[in-house]
Amino acid sequence: MLKHLYIKNFTLIDELDIDLFKGFSVITGETGAGKSIILGAIGLLLGQRADSKAIKQGADKCVIEAQFDLSRYDMQDFFVENDIEYDADETIIRRELTAAGKSRAFINDTPVQLSMLKELGERLVDVHSQHQNLLLNKQDFQMSVVDIIADDARQLAQYQQAFNAYHTAMKELETLRDDIERNRQNLDFLQFQCDELTHANLHEGEQEELEQQSDTMAHAEDIKSALYTADNALSAEGTGVVESLRNSLSALRGIERVLPAAEEFIQRIDSTYIELKDLAQDISSQLERVDFDPAELDAVNNRLDRLYDLEKKYHVETVSELIEKRDELQRQLSNIENSDEALAELETRCQQLKTDAQKQADTLTKLRTKAARQVEKELQTRLVPLGMPNVRFSIEMTTIELGHNGQDKIAFLFSANTSTPLQPVSQVASGGEIARVMLSLKAMISGAVKLPTIIFDEIDTGVSGKIAEQMAQIMQEMGRNDRQVISITHLPQIAALGAVHYKVEKEDTAQGTTSRMRQLSADERITEIAQMLSGSDISDAAIQNAKQLLKVKR
Repeated sequence: MLKHLYIKNFTLIDELDIDLFKGFSVITGETGAGKSIILGAIGLLLGQRADSKAIKQGADKCVIEAQFDLSRYDMQDFFVENDIEYDADETIIRRELTAAGKSRAFINDTPVQLSMLKELGERLVDVHSQHQNLLLNKQDFQMSVVDIIADDARQLAQYQQAFNAYHTAMKELETLRDDIERNRQNLDFLQFQCDELTHANLHEGEQEELEQQSDTMAHAEDIKSALYTADNALSAEGTGVVESLRNSLSALRGIERVLPAAEEFIQRIDSTYIELKDLAQDISSQLERVDFDPAELDAVNNRLDRLYDLEKKYHVETVSELIEKRDELQRQLSNIENSDEALAELETRCQQLKTDAQKQADTLTKLRTKAARQVEKELQTRLVPLGMPNVRFSIEMTTIELGHNGQDKIAFLFSANTSTPLQPVSQVASGGEIARVMLSLKAMISGAVKLPTIIFDEIDTGVSGKIAEQMAQIMQEMGRNDRQVISITHLPQIAALGAVHYKVEKEDTAQGTTSRMRQLSADERITEIAQMLSGSDISDAAIQNAKQLLKVKR
């Protein structure tokens, strides 16, 4: 419930600081006095987009703040999920706009994104303006009315889960069918490519090995010359390093007895001698193996050319990628070969999922059908006292293909008299009739949805007299069940039934035009309603009529 509203520097409002109460309240005021401005401010609190032009001229910032009592509405889950401090008795929502175009939103002094403010706002306040009467023409709104009365949120969620699984499987089936058709059309080409890569007898690391062989064989003479030079330096008779080291060892062993240091020299030279002797043997063996064979070089280069050609043809850079391409082609051919089996398996799965979704949809339809009959009966009962003694109202449900919201299409059919056949409500109902239908629907919905505050913005358009009083009584009834109902009205019959009466006024001052809202006293209410009855010149008859409407005894 909205307990307190504070507005500063918003459009024509300098500062508004006012308490609001539970039950049924009314707001009156002349056209242009600023009632829409107050609604606009509340809209910003509910997450609507802001415009810096809404800031009062000359001000740097505007602030809109509201205090709510949520103690009866079980909303703690929202605050816990969003890590916001929860105070059931005093939840504060604030919106700040700056002339520079910046906007900030707060819930209990915690900065929040606009989307979060909107999510909470939708659970706190429902503002029903005249343009919302157009919702009555929308199929999704009509469906939502039936779903709310059916209390089928859990069943709808179960159906949507089943339908989403079916829908996903159907997309997979469609993709598989397309793939199979495309692959079958390319079967010969795919087989040719697979055969070509298979017959190429590809091996991991082959290209690198062949490139090394080719490079080695192309430089065979240089390699042989270098190895010969190294072999000669190590092993040449009389001048080779190995023979010189052997002679050094022999000489040192001859003096080992008389020169103790010779023992260390012998060990170090002996180690070097053994290493160089092995090295000389390896170089000599390598020299014997180096032999230039043009035919072998041609064979290596031809194989490399084949690999390079395949890589270019298949737009890859390595043999590994060619192998991956070959394996993918083999998988595609295998899928084509086994496609009928895979297709049949997925078709069976889709049919099972459709059957599951259909069962959930049938259950949903039953709940909606029962709720539709309830809406028909209750709405007709509510509309008769609202000046429609011969009203007929029916909810037509037709079966359509399974979709996100089930298999049902809803249409509200309406006739205000016995001579007119039932037709879609948007085609036959007048503005006043639509207003009464919407009010009756809101009254029904409010009983099923725990919405703390409902604001009606001139829902009484197109009605007057006794009908207006009946509409006010409906709003009174809505306000009795731990709910706050506020009606912005131009009709004295509605204004008189409010437990609390506010007036919006516009005043011209030296600083410019300002708008304000204040709570009226008992005497002020008499004057206000009398003025609504007779205009600016208030007659005694109007005063007496106002007192009678207010049931005031003087």
